[in-house]
Amino acid sequence: MGPGWLRRVYSGAEMPRLSEAGVGARAGLAAYGGMSETLKADVLIVGAGMAGATLALALKSGGLEPILIDRAPLSDQWAETFDGRASAIAFSAFRQWRTLGLGEALEPHAQRIEQIMVTDGRAPGAASSKTASPFVLRFDSAEIADRVEGEPLGYLLENRRIRAALAAAIKAAGVQVLAPVAIEDMDFGAGGVTLTLKDGRTLTAPLAVAADGRQSAVRAKAGIGVLGWTYGQSGVVATVALERPHNGVAHEHFLPSGPFAILPLTENRASLVWTESDASAKALMAASPEGFQAYLDRRFGDYVGLVSALEGRFLYPLALDLAERMTAQRLALIGDAAHAVHPIAGQGLNLGLKDIAAVAEVLVDALRLGEDLGSPIVLERYARWRRFDNVMLAAATDGFTRLFSTDNPLMRLARGAGMGVVNAVGPARRFFMQEAGGATGDLPRLLRGEAL
Repeated sequence: MGPGWLRRVYSGAEMPRLSEAGVGARAGLAAYGGMSETLKADVLIVGAGMAGATLALALKSGGLEPILIDRAPLSDQWAETFDGRASAIAFSAFRQWRTLGLGEALEPHAQRIEQIMVTDGRAPGAASSKTASPFVLRFDSAEIADRVEGEPLGYLLENRRIRAALAAAIKAAGVQVLAPVAIEDMDFGAGGVTLTLKDGRTLTAPLAVAADGRQSAVRAKAGIGVLGWTYGQSGVVATVALERPHNGVAHEHFLPSGPFAILPLTENRASLVWTESDASAKALMAASPEGFQAYLDRRFGDYVGLVSALEGRFLYPLALDLAERMTAQRLALIGDAAHAVHPIAGQGLNLGLKDIAAVAEVLVDALRLGEDLGSPIVLERYARWRRFDNVMLAAATDGFTRLFSTDNPLMRLARGAGMGVVNAVGPARRFFMQEAGGATGDLPRLLRGEAL
């Protein structure tokens, strides 16, 4: 698709003109007494994954009463089961979790990222490294340590650790959770949202939030379209043990088939995100343990010593999905329901955490002003705050994917020269580090480490 997709998403109003009449900002929770009861909340959050659970905690901390709803059992959503995935968490996003009381649970499992090394070509030390670009881009936390003493570039956390911490925090905060439940019908009326469950219960609130992932049923029900495409690539995710200390250094090697990321974890392990064409990724998944280890040895070379694959391999197809609007009548989108981007820059979950900080602040401020939480005016504040950043990040990851997933000599020369310039210019390096850390622009209070 051409560049017109940017204009299509970033154009005009977020939603049709609506009446300002509606329910009040607060609606106390009704006691549940049977399957025909109507439960009232301030916000109905559909999707109890990492995004939905974080938003529920943020709203609760600001005096709102959310209800979390999910079609899957909580044992599936919040269990410490291993799915191979780890997330690079920007330092500003980690501040948000600390502010919401998750720091003590997360910090023992959070690996600090002190440096990021970016290379173009072949992995250093590999047999084919003679074809690698001479340009290396190095980011070091020491260069921006003055913003908050001791803060790293970011953190690496296994998703299972995040889910477990959120589960405990949700329970401690007393957030009401309904799961597993199936939604029979959704009505986004001028006066409020009504969700009818298949078990006969009815939920009402001034506002609903879709946090139900890239295949969001709530988004579809609201008639919000999605722009996107697949890349013909899949990410093979695995965890490895390293012979030599990684010292908190993350490596990203841009290869013609896609990026190969080595992301440091606690206990001297690393999470691999190995991007290949769909066919090659399936071949890696089908390889025997000995065969996969041989692939690892060739890809790594010897610059981190011996590498041993642990636990398992997981396959994730890669695509871009971007909702045409972030809001509709009585509805806001967050996380993957609003945008799912290529993992080339490690910003997927961070984008969602920015959404959460922004929408939580908008809603808590609206509560204090006595406004209708689901009114077009309130929702437009959120959409305006997040629209530009989400579209630009989606465009950037798409552009980087296309720029670096090619072995064209001229393209390699141009991108290598660009990396060399950024590496040589201190202010440019610091800008990219601050941008990746989510510390630029108009930051919501939670991303600054301040309570709502």
